[in-house]
Amino acid sequence: MTQSILGADAIAWQGVHYLTLLSSSDSGGAMSITDSVSPPNSGPPRHVHHDADEAFVLLSGDCTFWIAGETFERGPGSAVFVPRGVEHTFRVSSDLPSRHLVILTPGGFEGFFAEMARNDYRIPEDMAAIEACAKAYHLTFTGPPLEA
Repeated sequence: MTQSILGADAIAWQGVHYLTLLSSSDSGGAMSITDSVSPPNSGPPRHVHHDADEAFVLLSGDCTFWIAGETFERGPGSAVFVPRGVEHTFRVSSDLPSRHLVILTPGGFEGFFAEMARNDYRIPEDMAAIEACAKAYHLTFTGPPLEA
């Protein structure tokens, strides 16, 4: 179901499907936009983007966000902004997948998703390799994913 939403060019990693709509190379490095579909109860470990601001635009499904110690819910039609250097994570809290746009400025982080999918890294089994790759994208993992 998820693959058909994003089409044949989407990549998958850990059950999440990603389709780059605007790459860093398309924007002269200014930004990237990735269409993402995440299954219920999924979400990344807590982390920090050291060099990029991140915005989420929720298209479907509900998510619980944790940003710098504050927890809140957002649903379709809402947006969330995470300034660079701020610790954050989210978890899909609805029974349906969450489709959301992930916008990063400057661009470049879309390469992280592609590298994770290409190597089929698993969390937590491959965290050492994931953390090494993340460093190249100016990302540091700081804690566990949000619990359901």
